[in-house]
Amino acid sequence: MDDQNLERPAERHESRSALLAWAFYDWASNAFATLIVTFVFAAYFTDQVAADPTQGTTLWGNAVAAAGLLVALFGPILGAAADQGGPRKALFTLFTLAAVTATGLLWFVQPDPAYVALALVLLGLGIVASELAGVLYNAMLPVLAPPERIGRWSGWGWGLGYVGGVACLALALFGFVREDAWLQLPRDEAQHVRATFLLAAAWLLLFALPLLLRVRMTSETPHKPLPHAARDGLRQLAATLRQVRRYRDIVRFLIARMLYVDGLATLFALGGVYAAGTFAMSEQEVLTFGILLNVTAALGAGLFAWLDDWQGPRTTILLALGGLILLGSAILFVRSQTLFWILGGLLGLFVGPAQAAARSYLGRVAPAELRAELFGLFALSGKATAFAGPFLVGWVTWLAGSQRVGMAVIVVFFVLGFAMTLTLPAARPDANARTHA
Repeated sequence: MDDQNLERPAERHESRSALLAWAFYDWASNAFATLIVTFVFAAYFTDQVAADPTQGTTLWGNAVAAAGLLVALFGPILGAAADQGGPRKALFTLFTLAAVTATGLLWFVQPDPAYVALALVLLGLGIVASELAGVLYNAMLPVLAPPERIGRWSGWGWGLGYVGGVACLALALFGFVREDAWLQLPRDEAQHVRATFLLAAAWLLLFALPLLLRVRMTSETPHKPLPHAARDGLRQLAATLRQVRRYRDIVRFLIARMLYVDGLATLFALGGVYAAGTFAMSEQEVLTFGILLNVTAALGAGLFAWLDDWQGPRTTILLALGGLILLGSAILFVRSQTLFWILGGLLGLFVGPAQAAARSYLGRVAPAELRAELFGLFALSGKATAFAGPFLVGWVTWLAGSQRVGMAVIVVFFVLGFAMTLTLPAARPDANARTHA
């Protein structure tokens, strides 16, 4: 694959190999989200490392929240520095390798409370590094893909991410964790579980290599040393915030995304709790349901990608949120576990498009000179109020004495996000081209 020279607004790079390398970074990075943040390491830390599950859950939640706060703070600064000529490729490589290193070092976290601090530090470092790499990664999309194909590549990348996460999870379970695993490792110090952390690190590194080695990230802005770029980036960010009225449509978009992403994050965080509490599903059934949700989300992201390029990302987001509202409401009323499985699977079809189309929307409307900065704010919009959904669901559940009533808060987030998205202008496939004319 030929090296691709990013960030030249007048020049479009339609190399399929470059775009495939870009899309497979989603496949690579989701191993960390799936194995470490969501399933295997999360359960291992809570059940075997922390002194007790209650303490483990509290410490885990605090660590994830603290890492999210750092991402929200530094994401826009990183993006602004990159827009001002900072070393994009070096920073992207640094954050990716930092995520790989933090993930691999989790091997040394043994099932003993003495390793709690090490576990939380490595977890936080991995989350911050992977999310900051994602800021620069997302900003590549509008340059690698031509305007009329931004939607499909965003959707395909997001879909590959879901599939990659599930594939890595399946390899971890069948290869290391199950009693009849392909590779039988000692279990006295949980080596069979800890080996999956090495797998996640190797997965991220292996599938990130095509993007790291073959796609260049240079800037139209003259290269500057990082301290100078950071200083100028802070000035640019301050100027953007002072002139926020010029970007009011983008601000409304970020608020809309913040609302419905809070709903999605709460759905993934508490969906298993709801399934177990309301439908008496076992841990294995909850895990299987989580895999089903990821698979259907991948299918939805891939299929709706065509709609994104045909009718635009705003229409795609509205359709996805409409599906989430209708199916999410129906799930709150069903009593049959079979119907819960069916509706939950269908719900997943609309999860992926809501996220993928948001990325393509910003990719189409962001001015080239502010693209990385705005994707930093994009990261902030996904983290700034992430605590709100679980907090409200918990309190409403307690006050109402019902999980069904508490989970209705998620639907409210979707409705608010839908209403805000209705106020946005359409970002047609040629909008980005007009921006750079």
